[in-house]
Amino acid sequence: MRGPGEQSLGKLLHNLRDRLAPQAQGVSLTYVDDRGMRKLNREHRGKNMTTDVLSFPSSAEKGAFPHLGDIVISLPTADKMAKKFGVSRRREVETLVIHGFLHLCGHDHEKDQGEMMGLQAQLERELLETEPLSMSLKRGRKPGSKVKKLKDGTRVVVTGRAAAALVRRERVKKEKKVKVRKVAKPKEPAAKRGPGRPRKEAAVAPAVKRVVRRRRPSPSRSGVIA
Repeated sequence: MRGPGEQSLGKLLHNLRDRLAPQAQGVSLTYVDDRGMRKLNREHRGKNMTTDVLSFPSSAEKGAFPHLGDIVISLPTADKMAKKFGVSRRREVETLVIHGFLHLCGHDHEKDQGEMMGLQAQLERELLETEPLSMSLKRGRKPGSKVKKLKDGTRVVVTGRAAAALVRRERVKKEKKVKVRKVAKPKEPAAKRGPGRPRKEAAVAPAVKRVVRRRRPSPSRSGVIA
């Protein structure tokens, strides 16, 4: 990939060498895309992700050509950062070159107490005569993007067709896990019987009056009446 050439950054590289590594006689600068940077991160750092700059210090034996090392910059990431900061690509690359050069010289901002980033800001002010740029900026995920977990346990953000395929796989996986359970119908409560007809009370038989007929006395046969 084509970026700001070493010729245009030659003055900066010479000043960095004279200031930080006067014994060094060589340093390489390579531009890659995000895919290439992700591959380098995966192979050398075990991280499946892209980044803006990587440094590979030289491991040349004693007496060999004093090559300081290699600086690799992802131009797409540099472009994104430049747009967010409102600066040119060249200005962003200059910051990345200084950052990568410090790593080649043995500095490590992940282990020190801020000394490397302080020195980087100082070099930007002195060598570039401008205010330093930040090396970190919150990057929001694109709408519709998804986080995919790889076999090695690392996570990577995917978009477009890859994100849509991930959504489909997750949906199918959930459908397989969900078991359809037959829900037993609740027993309907027994219908209450209505209040039936009132029982007929036994009719009380009317009291029967017993009529006793008295007999008339028969006439006496013993006396005669005149």
